[in-house]
Amino acid sequence: MYEKEFKQRLRQSYPQAILLYGENSYLIDVYITKYRDYTQAKEGMLTLYYEEWNFERAKGFLSQSSLFGGSNLLVVKSDKKIPKKELELLIGLGQKNSDNYFIYSYMGLAKDAKSMQSAFSEKKGGIWVRFFEPNTSDAVAILQQKSQEIGLDIDHYALQHLILVLNNNIALCANELDKLAILGSKVTGKDIDRLVYATAPLATEYLLIDLFNKKPILNTIGQLLALGEDELSLLRSTQYFLNQIFLFHAYIKLHGHVDSLAILGYKLPKHIEEKKAQLALRVNSVSLLKMYEHLLESELLIKQSSATQKEVLIYSMLIKLQEYI
Repeated sequence: MYEKEFKQRLRQSYPQAILLYGENSYLIDVYITKYRDYTQAKEGMLTLYYEEWNFERAKGFLSQSSLFGGSNLLVVKSDKKIPKKELELLIGLGQKNSDNYFIYSYMGLAKDAKSMQSAFSEKKGGIWVRFFEPNTSDAVAILQQKSQEIGLDIDHYALQHLILVLNNNIALCANELDKLAILGSKVTGKDIDRLVYATAPLATEYLLIDLFNKKPILNTIGQLLALGEDELSLLRSTQYFLNQIFLFHAYIKLHGHVDSLAILGYKLPKHIEEKKAQLALRVNSVSLLKMYEHLLESELLIKQSSATQKEVLIYSMLIKLQEYI
């Protein structure tokens, strides 16, 4: 089910086993907190995040009565799928004890979570909820609710500006609202420009992913420039991104699989690693060479041009780059 139905369901009862997944990590964390508050399991709560996952520990936790005479709440957050037999056993332990609650926050690709939905059927006392990346209207509504909860005076337009500055990252926006509340006065767009650090490098990454996926990029380029990202910075980010794509492309051709640790020297989260591998497979070696040549030519033009010409050249560079894919 989706978030709207889930909210209605919680007005009736809190299911004992729940699978949360999708593209809105902020709302996932909001509902984990709701469960913690509902079960009053702050003392009787076990969290196993990513590499902390241990099936025997999780099973042992749900197999015993709460040491504090209340509820047991197990929260697992991971980008790896729990094997079906282990998952069913944990859900079954919840059914044996009405004070047991199990939340599985799956942080991998949403398409991979579908195979686990059947384990969280209502017949087994479970439920699954998928969250989507919010559009601007949804994001404003979420942040308005957050503002009311912390007593922050901020209007609709200032919230929209915050969302733009932080590239629609709701978790970051919510954290900034907590900081802005310290001012103790009405927050305006000027306060946000003065006090909030923009996530332009992150937004640039999204721009280049859209570029390789052949999605529209003109609006995103305009937003980045409006946030203060200069043309040479965009050029350097594009060169760095293309270098990564080339390294992924070469490694996959040589070894037949992807390993970001071997490619970059550090391990990327699984879903990001897979996304970069997919992008690398979209282009062939000839196209990559043409893209490198185009970036070198563009760099010379941009560095030699006047300030008024640089913006036109960066648009031209990125649009032409997309044609080679």
